[in-house]
Amino acid sequence: MPKKTDTAVSPLTPEQLRLTCPADTFTFTSTAELETDTHIIGQPRGTRSIAFGIGIGSHGYNIYALGAHGTGRATAIEHYLQQQTRTAPVPNDWIYVHNFAVPHQPRAIELPAGQGTKFKARMSRLIADLRQDLPQAFDTESYRETINRMKTEFEQQRGATLQTIQQKAAASNFGLMQTASGFAIVPIQDGQQMSPEQVQQLPIETRQAMEQEAQKLSAELEEAAYQIHQLELEARQKMKQIDRDVAQTAVQHHFDDLQTDDIADEEMQLYLKEVQADVLNQIDDFTSPVDSPEQIDLSRYEVNVLVNNGDTQGAPVIVEDNPTYNNLFGRLEYEMRNGLLTTHFTNIKCGSLHWANGGYLILNAHDLFKHPAAWEALKRAIKAEEISVQPAAMMGGGQVLAKTLDPEPIPLQVKIIMTGSVGLYYLLFEQDEDFRTLFKVRADFDSTMPRDEAAEQAYANFIANRCHQEKLLHFEPTAVAKVVEFGSRIAEDKRKLSTVFGMVADLVREASYWAGANDRPHVTGQDVQEALAERTKRANQLEEIMFERFLDGTIFIATEGGVVGQVNGLSVLDTGDYSFGIPGRITARTFMGDDGIIHIERETEMSGPIHEKGVLTLNGYLGGTYAQNQPLSLTASLTFEQNYGGVDGDSASSTELYALLSSLSDIPIKQSLAVTGSVNQRGEIQPIGGVNEKIEGWFRLCQARGLTGDQGVLIPASNIENLMLHEAVVTAVSSGNFHIWPVETLDEGIELLMNLPAGQRQKDGSYSEGTVHHAVQARLLKLAEELSNFGEDDDA
Repeated sequence: MPKKTDTAVSPLTPEQLRLTCPADTFTFTSTAELETDTHIIGQPRGTRSIAFGIGIGSHGYNIYALGAHGTGRATAIEHYLQQQTRTAPVPNDWIYVHNFAVPHQPRAIELPAGQGTKFKARMSRLIADLRQDLPQAFDTESYRETINRMKTEFEQQRGATLQTIQQKAAASNFGLMQTASGFAIVPIQDGQQMSPEQVQQLPIETRQAMEQEAQKLSAELEEAAYQIHQLELEARQKMKQIDRDVAQTAVQHHFDDLQTDDIADEEMQLYLKEVQADVLNQIDDFTSPVDSPEQIDLSRYEVNVLVNNGDTQGAPVIVEDNPTYNNLFGRLEYEMRNGLLTTHFTNIKCGSLHWANGGYLILNAHDLFKHPAAWEALKRAIKAEEISVQPAAMMGGGQVLAKTLDPEPIPLQVKIIMTGSVGLYYLLFEQDEDFRTLFKVRADFDSTMPRDEAAEQAYANFIANRCHQEKLLHFEPTAVAKVVEFGSRIAEDKRKLSTVFGMVADLVREASYWAGANDRPHVTGQDVQEALAERTKRANQLEEIMFERFLDGTIFIATEGGVVGQVNGLSVLDTGDYSFGIPGRITARTFMGDDGIIHIERETEMSGPIHEKGVLTLNGYLGGTYAQNQPLSLTASLTFEQNYGGVDGDSASSTELYALLSSLSDIPIKQSLAVTGSVNQRGEIQPIGGVNEKIEGWFRLCQARGLTGDQGVLIPASNIENLMLHEAVVTAVSSGNFHIWPVETLDEGIELLMNLPAGQRQKDGSYSEGTVHHAVQARLLKLAEELSNFGEDDDA
């Protein structure tokens, strides 16, 4: 029997299992003493990229901030930009007004910040004043006398002209008769109009003479009618000019009052001239009674203030949470009138691009790409440097679009910051050429930052910010210390802190709640621990069910004794917002044959590609270790017992290899130990993920069955810095009831699991007797010989 040996690997000390944060690191009594700080925490690379992106004014230098979800990029960037742009120039206002030349193309006019609403009020007041002043201007004795005099003069001239024709007609026995279409020449006899029958009874010579005279008089009547018409036109023109002069006098001072320095630009002057001309051309619209039930529509003189920057401080920083087309570019609203859909320039509504114009727009790339039309339109707007409000498409349901508009585009000058994942960034960079030219600034946001005194203080400042802004209970130093430790736990590295501040903020809120429930004025370390414990209770129902099955024997897991070809592996189950480690039995059976390693999960297509790679690695290790001077002939079966959900990943590859070597050597493996770790073809143990959850999962089972002092876990030595274990595990290790061994090579794990020396290879490729490798090599040689002899017996 091989001689047992003491392994050279020492278990980890309690100090190596968790890096605590002393409360005396912080000098404050509570975070209420800390001031609000809006700088971006732990992202020097990303911050520098953002500063470059907002500083460079060249076209196409928009920013894509890439990183993990929950790092708080959008909020941090928003606060950073607000701080950096506080003293930047405030953008101008934008208004839409009626286009008198092309009515379906409303005119966009730029005004100094805050002047849009003032101009709208002035225009409203102007129209109201005109509705009052213009009727009064025409309600004067002098105006009525002038108009009546002109009417009298026209009537006199008209009467004189008609009298001349009347006299000529009477001299020839004709008269003038007024008809619906004007005047007509008719024959007269004895002072009465002759009937057609009377005319027919006249001699033919008389009738012909009458017809000739009638034609002559009719020609003169037509000439007189033309003269009267010209006199009427001239009279109307004079009266219209009088009306215009009266109206001009009445309105001029109102328009003069609008000529202020704020609206002295050429575009506005042109618009006001057009308004004044239209008022003078449409005087009747203003002279109808104000309370008339058929009041004339004067909405063409209204002002649509699209963007009002009167209250804006510095350059605008806009976050668009729902980047649909309408939310980005604005929309045209329609109204139902007489069964028809119609619109008006006052129905133009702005989008977030209008609000961000002259400043910054922050949006999420994943939300944006849910609306492909919005992305394509955004690219067009950036390239054209203008915002166009497009009319809605024709609607179904029998509705008829009576009128639509094509508003004048507004010049666009905006810096867009788009947040998104790393994968989406590379996808866009490869497949969208416009993306490369329009988003030239890449800002990398890491999910972790180095853990040092400055970073721990930054955590305290972050907690203070949340407490100030959300009116939460403030944190004592002990509570801040526990949050810092939580930051290292979710970073999975005691040397780092997580920058996924969404998770940190949730813990701050929950700890504040429990402190309040415990009637404490401040949050303590105990409240943070209670928040974490309550969070686990809310989410670990599946974990409870799994461990209940371990304890009642439904799922077979041994925590004591030794078994050949059987080892306890560790895996992590992720339920979305909660992950936990569970043990799983891995078994190996070896026998004569040349099929190599058969993994049952692989054969049943229950394993993923990374796991299959790990299985193939085992062949490389076996060949390199045992088949340098002899053939490798065996059949081995490996499986995860009672696993029905499939497996992936290679973190169990070392575990599978331990089981395989135990089966080949016929040396039992300690069932009090569990194993995790990836292995390469040279037998080196490689790091894995979820090391804390895996250790805690095995510890929980051992604790439930009773800690004996022999139980523990083998982990890759390269995972030591990833340890941030629960205090219960640290306490058990401190008392010697539980152990964690870091292994660098498979041989170290062999000696711990089998309590025998692994063995060193000799120059001839063999291993010393009494070692595990010697036993494995001997068994492989025996299997090869038996297989060869079996084949010879068949031939015989």
